[in-house]
Amino acid sequence: MSELKYTRILLKVSGEVLAGDQNFGIESEFIDNLARQIANTARLGVQIAIVIGAGNIFRGLEVAASGGDRVTGDQMGMLGTVINSLALGEAVQKQGVKAHVFSSVPMPSVADVFTPRDAKQSLESGKVVICGGGTGNPFFTTDTAAALKAIELDCDILLKGTKVDGVYSSDPKKNPEASRFSSLSHEEVILKDLKVMDTAAFALARDNKLPILVYALESAGGLSGVLDGSVMSTRIG
Repeated sequence: MSELKYTRILLKVSGEVLAGDQNFGIESEFIDNLARQIANTARLGVQIAIVIGAGNIFRGLEVAASGGDRVTGDQMGMLGTVINSLALGEAVQKQGVKAHVFSSVPMPSVADVFTPRDAKQSLESGKVVICGGGTGNPFFTTDTAAALKAIELDCDILLKGTKVDGVYSSDPKKNPEASRFSSLSHEEVILKDLKVMDTAAFALARDNKLPILVYALESAGGLSGVLDGSVMSTRIG
């Protein structure tokens, strides 16, 4: 990667994948491997911002589904994303690369409050920026937070790391006949109702001409392989 195709990226990591083979929590081997990929890519000169979900800890929608208050549930989910962000930040620093954890939910004793200005300064200084707290508001997913942060931080592309190697016509784990897409437009994803990210995230990306790459987080080539095209992915936009 002597000439970088993307100089500033935003990586969206779903909380579920942090659990690895577990049903809950953070699998240390998985998060260490992810941190290694991130650190190696940062050393190539790529500026990396990250948004993490909290599905391995808590989901606000589950509270609402059981009759609880959606706002309270979403706030609990936001706290879960901060836990994941702190864990990944520590893992990245163990790899010898500085990380700066921000939160959209003010908690100054734990993480700095997110502002685009401060986050950009950290990216420009070579730090990996990790954004917890979602958008800071209920009713918005971390997918939407990822699209929003990518736009606010002037990222070249948004990468969505999942358990599969791209976007399929249906869940490939449930339907072996599912077909894989190599590329799609934002409009096609919305019209086909492909469950990769929520509609609000795709609409934000479409309106701001933000391309998205969907790939498997555990790909052998790692994050740098996705960026140089050697790892299989689906491009949207």
